[in-house]
Amino acid sequence: MKLMNKLGRMLMVTAVLAGVTAGGLSSVEAAKNIKDLSTPEEITAELQKEGGTVYPIGMPNTGYAKYFTGRSFLYPMESKFVNVANVTFEPGCINFWHKHHGSCQVLAGISGKGYYQIWGEEPKELLPGQSVTIPEGVKHWHGAQNNSWFQHLSIFKEGATTEWLEPVNEAEYAKLN
Repeated sequence: MKLMNKLGRMLMVTAVLAGVTAGGLSSVEAAKNIKDLSTPEEITAELQKEGGTVYPIGMPNTGYAKYFTGRSFLYPMESKFVNVANVTFEPGCINFWHKHHGSCQVLAGISGKGYYQIWGEEPKELLPGQSVTIPEGVKHWHGAQNNSWFQHLSIFKEGATTEWLEPVNEAEYAKLN
């Protein structure tokens, strides 16, 4: 019940966040500066500038790093029957195309700006307070916009598996930013 209350409060966030362009820097320069952050405290402070963060960023996502284009962090949450984790992506970090077997996946944006794409569809923005349900077995990817940290909750049934596929085409992703 406690998790559902937190999730309910998180999903009520509706602010659309502005990109990071501190001190007159171009968005490319600003993105490089925020990618250089290394400690959880620095990353959390940057997320606070982008509208806040509800959950800790967690630990570096080293177990799945080979399926991501940059650094990501994972904060698994205690729950029964479903896997719930806060995933934090550094600017420009996205995961590879993949499918989930045994469950759909719900992505709920909680901080920063991100994208997701379902195979055969155009990429879509994912912002705090927005959620999407990816049907079971459907090829998709998700992650941060190039100039923003991004956090989302990943929710799927306990015991579901992930089939990792090819990387997202870098030129196609670059067109989004």
